[in-house]
Amino acid sequence: MLKRLAARGKMSLAIGLLLGAAGCASTPPVQEMSDARQAVQAAREADAQHRAPISLGEAERLLQQATRQLEMKAYREARESALAAKEMALKARQASSTREHNGVYPDN
Repeated sequence: MLKRLAARGKMSLAIGLLLGAAGCASTPPVQEMSDARQAVQAAREADAQHRAPISLGEAERLLQQATRQLEMKAYREARESALAAKEMALKARQASSTREHNGVYPDN
């Protein structure tokens, strides 16, 4: 009896995890897209186009990719691209800020 209950519990957990993962894939990544847009904008405002153009360019490319994926309803891929865009934009902003403080302005 206990073994059957344990087996049912494991099965219920597995089904719940699968449904949860499917739910993530079917939900538009609204917050992630917003976060990525804000991070790219912050990098631009930190003059990353001059101080960290490679990182900023990659962040912008990833954000455009996420937007296309979102339009195609490829939500999981859009989420991944948006998260990558945010990380790259944060890197560009940090590099821009560091170079500003050090008086260095070379390309990445």
